[in-house]
Amino acid sequence: MKNPSTPQGDLSAQIAGSIRDAIIAGELIVDARLPSEAELAEQFNVSRPTVREALKRLAAQALIRTQRGATGGAFVNHLTYPDAYAQQITTSTLLLSMNEVSFATACEARFALERACTLLSAERRSADHLATMRAEIFRQSQPGLSDEAFCASDVAFHRALVDGAQNPVMSYQLAGAVEAMQPLMNMITFTARSRERIVALHGQIADALEAQNAAQADAALLALETYTISLAKDVMDARAHR
Repeated sequence: MKNPSTPQGDLSAQIAGSIRDAIIAGELIVDARLPSEAELAEQFNVSRPTVREALKRLAAQALIRTQRGATGGAFVNHLTYPDAYAQQITTSTLLLSMNEVSFATACEARFALERACTLLSAERRSADHLATMRAEIFRQSQPGLSDEAFCASDVAFHRALVDGAQNPVMSYQLAGAVEAMQPLMNMITFTARSRERIVALHGQIADALEAQNAAQADAALLALETYTISLAKDVMDARAHR
């Protein structure tokens, strides 16, 4: 496999990809012990540091875990949705920061997915989800709250809304949309937005979810989407004319 002209970083990525594919295909099952670094180095015809870098890549994706000692080594992880959230958020953040996804596209995707969650959340939300949303609305109403704290609270509110659907697949998919795209939207619009209007719309969403009125919750989220898009357009137009 080794090519003298191939950078070590590329080789480690290839090895990590091969092992990841084996895990996905079920060739390496949960809790299975991977071959040793020496065995992997021989198998892929690379140095041990290259193998070590590949294993670090897999560990960063929560696909494997390492243990020390005589019975230690690298083992295939039992990956859960919460484990995968961080990777999803990181990937979405990178795509947005590198302008691989436009604001309009991100906004469209985020609200379309969140509206799907809202319909389920109206039916399934728990008292804890509602309590979190109410607490964040109260926090957002505080006059001395910094922009950074308001943005963090905004994300927490929408995270509770999404999690209220009690569907781990949807929560995973929305992890990037809410926790990566929402901060981007806040960063672009915070100078022009009305906190009072956002808090009012959040209140309408929470009220509708508490009443299990999916139509009203959807209408309030749609109003928030329209307001967000309008704000972003105004800010971008103003920047273009400077």
